[in-house]
Amino acid sequence: MDLKALTIGTIVGGITVFATGFLLFSVPPLSDFYVYALDAGSATGVQRDAPLVWAALLGALSYGALVTLAIGSRARQTSVAAGMRTGAVVGFLLWFTADFMFFATSNVGTTVSTAIGPLLELVPGAFAGGVVATVFRARSVVGTPKAAQLSRG
Repeated sequence: MDLKALTIGTIVGGITVFATGFLLFSVPPLSDFYVYALDAGSATGVQRDAPLVWAALLGALSYGALVTLAIGSRARQTSVAAGMRTGAVVGFLLWFTADFMFFATSNVGTTVSTAIGPLLELVPGAFAGGVVATVFRARSVVGTPKAAQLSRG
């Protein structure tokens, strides 16, 4: 995978993660779960009144880069369905790690909210993986523009 493919995948994957995460966690009942998860445990009132959008975007871009690297490192071209599976696995593992490490070192959340969070991340991860795989398929081969493929005949 070349730098251009990594950049494009990171951007489209990050935008997809940000958008699906916003929709998923801002609509009841999941928005209520998010508030509950942050106020569970002995720490209360830890949710920001207004989230830092720039920080959420940076996190989403990092997430998009992980999904892009996972899809782009495959030896053969990835179908959209395979991209969605890869994205879902990356999202689950990313948030399983983050949530349980955060739970281990702070008083925010419960065991239940910590376990459910990564399951919810299957959705944004899957969508991001599908979008990244679609973009890579449109380029014909990861890292090789479609025009270059056609010229090889």
